[in-house]
Amino acid sequence: MAQVLEFKLPDLGEGLTEASIVTWLVQVGDVVAVDQPVVEVETAKAMVEVPCPYGGVVTARFGEEGSELPVGSPLLTVAVGTPTEGEGDDEGSGNVLVGYGTAAAPARRRRVRRQDDVPAAAPAAPTRTAPTASPAPPSEATPRSGPVPVISPLVRKLAREHGVDLRELPGSGPDGLILRADVESAMRETVQVVRAHVAEAEAVAPAPAPTQAPAQVPTPSDTSADGIRVPLRGIRGAVADKLTRSRREIPDATCWVDADATEFMHARVAMNAAGGEKISVLALLARICTAALARYPELNSRVDLAAREVVQFDAVHLGFAAQTERGLVVPVVKDAHVRDAESLSAEFARLTDAARAGRLTPGELTGGTFTLNNYGVFGVDGSTPIINHPEAAMLGVGRIIPKPWVHQGELAVRQVVQLSLTFDHRVCDGGTAGGFLRYVADCVEQPAVLLRTL
Repeated sequence: MAQVLEFKLPDLGEGLTEASIVTWLVQVGDVVAVDQPVVEVETAKAMVEVPCPYGGVVTARFGEEGSELPVGSPLLTVAVGTPTEGEGDDEGSGNVLVGYGTAAAPARRRRVRRQDDVPAAAPAAPTRTAPTASPAPPSEATPRSGPVPVISPLVRKLAREHGVDLRELPGSGPDGLILRADVESAMRETVQVVRAHVAEAEAVAPAPAPTQAPAQVPTPSDTSADGIRVPLRGIRGAVADKLTRSRREIPDATCWVDADATEFMHARVAMNAAGGEKISVLALLARICTAALARYPELNSRVDLAAREVVQFDAVHLGFAAQTERGLVVPVVKDAHVRDAESLSAEFARLTDAARAGRLTPGELTGGTFTLNNYGVFGVDGSTPIINHPEAAMLGVGRIIPKPWVHQGELAVRQVVQLSLTFDHRVCDGGTAGGFLRYVADCVEQPAVLLRTL
């Protein structure tokens, strides 16, 4: 006899208390296997596919797409007891943290739409008695059957929000993979068709008789007194909360210095010319940061208000700011102090790719002890960063550009960068902060300084 088991939204870790449902991957009546992803949710940290620990038939779902559910609330129910294809028992996966599956990730399964799942056509809306445009010719695209070749959850979300049927959309990626550009192209074509139909209808429609004064066209201020309201949810809400808390709790101060980065850039070119993995500018700056934190450990710390203590850390878990389509995130390179430049480059690249694809786990977004913010990629020279609470400091790096500079007593054009350090004034005074920043600048101007102090 089948037993109905309730699967609750699991604790996705790192203090997260709720998640928003982005996409249901199964319907009521579907057969699911153990550890099969059943729903895609968005937390304040990342986009996560949640696998079900039970195998059986889905009997109920709780929550619509776009709604928020607290951790521990019912997510779906599964009737188990009848062996499903490919399974020999009804036991769950036994995962400690269900939200992240087993060590070997199962192949993603997609539900094939059944005949009785196709929604009935909506009734036609009433139309006015007026000439109408001829209907658009039917599309030559044939709806595909089986799984839709889409990897990115952002692409699926974009298509869903704009009514693009992915089954009828040809993909321009490898093996027909549907990319964001394909969805955007379909959206533009739809807009063009609608505009053409509207223009044709207006051309053949009789002009209204001027029996009365035309109605006043509302101005933007007339349409809404409040403007557009954007909910602070998901990543945007988490960033807002953290920045507000940082400014409320941390008495921060900022110091900055311009540095001649010409030799720094030459050193990077020489290192990459020697062969091996390419080394990024960010990786070299991170290597300098970890060496500076070893000399000034006060900045690799946090304040414990309850105990009225400053907690200094031995390990450097280096966060770095990464801008994505979903907003600003700060992935963390764990144990950055024991990594060389090549290892740092590889880890920065891996975490950046995962951030842009929405695949970062909560563990990869938390636990940082110091943050490196390269805002020079946005074409700006300087900034006063807000500390990533509860850390004690953040180093900001502007763009590296040619500027007039006095070099060896003469005016020359050199590659110059502005470095800024925002620090928690409770953990140290200006002398420590200035010493840290001056050491970083010295290493940028003369990379041999780093070798001499290792």
